[in-house]
Amino acid sequence: MELIKSIIEFFFHIDKHLNAIIQACGSWTYLLLFGIIFAETGLVVTPFLPGDSLLFATGAFAAIGSFDIFWLFIILLFAAIAGDSVNYWIGKVFGEKLFQKENSRIFKKEYLTRTHKFYEKHGGKTIILARFIPLVRTFAPFVAGIGEMSYLYFFIYNVTGAFLWVSAFTLGGYYFGNIPLVKRNFSIVIFVIIILSVSPAIIEFWRHHCKKILTPKPKL
Repeated sequence: MELIKSIIEFFFHIDKHLNAIIQACGSWTYLLLFGIIFAETGLVVTPFLPGDSLLFATGAFAAIGSFDIFWLFIILLFAAIAGDSVNYWIGKVFGEKLFQKENSRIFKKEYLTRTHKFYEKHGGKTIILARFIPLVRTFAPFVAGIGEMSYLYFFIYNVTGAFLWVSAFTLGGYYFGNIPLVKRNFSIVIFVIIILSVSPAIIEFWRHHCKKILTPKPKL
């Protein structure tokens, strides 16, 4: 419970924490930011790490001279690309071992085949859009690896999605993060960013739930 409280508190006061980190670590903060973004996108066990909100906050700090915006952008972009790539290969290696058993009840090879076909057809769009949705962002490349999506195909959309994601939030923070109204209500802005980020997943879940309720059950 304390860990959850600490994570929530960090999310909503990320500007204060980031300022303290910059003061304590100096240039080493770049390496720390690389690690956070890499882990948030590259490790399926750390989807709770800040992504959108951290990018926006770093952009805002770059605008006041705490970071060099060029190097910040390059480092975060590389972290996002490398994270998804590692996640893909983890999924690919893990998937190969997971689906070895012919008679597995849960991990059937036909499921792997379906996943593979889905990502070959819709994978590009999935990888790009997933960048803007927390949790989904962490699991999409992992599932792409399990589904044996072509790595070259994956990599092209990985780079495209990473560029759009890092650009949108880092440059958004750089150009708008220090507007007086935004600066005075930074916690509220971060809250709005988080809500907007998770809203597509919530809407999709609600649509699926309503469809399930409205679909008539077959009569026995």
